[in-house]
Amino acid sequence: MTQLSMNTRTTPAGPVIELAGDLDHHSAVQVRGALPGLAVGEGQQLVIDLAGLTFCDSSGITALIAARNHALAAHATIALAAVPERVTRIFRVVGLDHVFPTHPTAQAAEAAWSPATE
Repeated sequence: MTQLSMNTRTTPAGPVIELAGDLDHHSAVQVRGALPGLAVGEGQQLVIDLAGLTFCDSSGITALIAARNHALAAHATIALAAVPERVTRIFRVVGLDHVFPTHPTAQAAEAAWSPATE
């Protein structure tokens, strides 16, 4: 078991959460607990960078869905970056590959974001 570390940074497109370690029933609480304090502006994009993720169980997936709900409540979008293949397989099986846009890197996700036009 690898302890989860979480780093948050802000880009012009919106916040980026970098997760490294195990996203499981012990650590998903940490991610969900950070969401209310995460400032996501209307029209922005929340990116969750999973490059350092070593494990993800159903509680971890639930935390990612909670992050999506947080972004949608702020009238923002969400994207996942650097999703490990084992997580991608799970997403395909349960249909979440149609719910979460994915990009190879957080920088690619930011480059793909376009601000809302009025």
